[in-house]
Amino acid sequence: MRRLLLIALVMACAGCALTADVPYYWQSARGQFSLLSLARPVDDWLADPGTDPRLRRRLELARDVRRYASRELGLPDNRSYTRYAELGRPFVIWNVFAAPALSLELKQWCFPVAGCVTYRGYFDRDAAETHAAELRAQGWETYVAGVPAYSTLGWFDDPLLSTFIHYPEAELARLIFHELAHQVVYLKGDSAFNESFATAVEEAGVQRWLQAHGDSAMHARYAEFAQRRRQFVELLRRNRIRLEQVYRQSGSVEERLSAKQAVFAELRREYEQLKLAWGGFAGYDRWFAQPLGNAHLASVATYTVWVPGFRRLLAASGGDLPRFFEAVGRLAEQPAAQRTQVLTDQPR
Repeated sequence: MRRLLLIALVMACAGCALTADVPYYWQSARGQFSLLSLARPVDDWLADPGTDPRLRRRLELARDVRRYASRELGLPDNRSYTRYAELGRPFVIWNVFAAPALSLELKQWCFPVAGCVTYRGYFDRDAAETHAAELRAQGWETYVAGVPAYSTLGWFDDPLLSTFIHYPEAELARLIFHELAHQVVYLKGDSAFNESFATAVEEAGVQRWLQAHGDSAMHARYAEFAQRRRQFVELLRRNRIRLEQVYRQSGSVEERLSAKQAVFAELRREYEQLKLAWGGFAGYDRWFAQPLGNAHLASVATYTVWVPGFRRLLAASGGDLPRFFEAVGRLAEQPAAQRTQVLTDQPR
């Protein structure tokens, strides 16, 4: 218990900071300990006659996905995602993102293990909302996002969770591949690099997993999910560009704030049109439920901005994931300017 609490105090993704913020330390340690104490081996759940049949099928699927991740994708072969925990809540943590009123650059919090990251995580939603309110009082725009899973970067055996176990088959596989990727390469202080890399790994992993194990219905469901996600990301990308143009203008603060609100109003209109094209699918309504601000758009960009560059790097590695991981590891050792150049350059 003492070792667990000590390590939890420096947990990056559970959200610990090297400051005098003792209550924040404690909620992180307590949340991590609770999470791990609830987890039981998947084999125990499967052997238990009282396990719900629907959950049993999902755990069997997750076990197969986990084995595939190490055997076929070169992802870590350890005890992560070999245990399962029922949490009784919709998300494992809630991340707080913050940005200035006229900038898309996210506020950073710095931690001993993960370096500086662009969010601060809480195991309790009310605590996250309280911190977001404190930041808004200081002039920041905030966004509180529920998170179904996070990686402890190999410090602990991350469990499967009730917050995502019932995702559709390919989406469950995608999440497991994404979180395991953080144990392969993790660059302290560069959230966009880390999340974009993991997103590229999840994409490649799901494509291969579907080819090996998917039926026509699974292919169709995931294709629809992926198309909607691409369109959503593209919608946000276009509006980030518009906002960047607004913020570079030489007008007064009031004029730029007014132009900013017009961009967000247009974003909402475009989203409603997109929903109509999707036949009324409302899966992204939760993202639009909070008042929109810079933190909303910037938080999504963290996961996507360098994905095209990582796709090219994977292609240059001949599609071989272990070679790709080695190339990304070497890239992570380079200065930020060189990383940006590599991930930005188009093939000649």
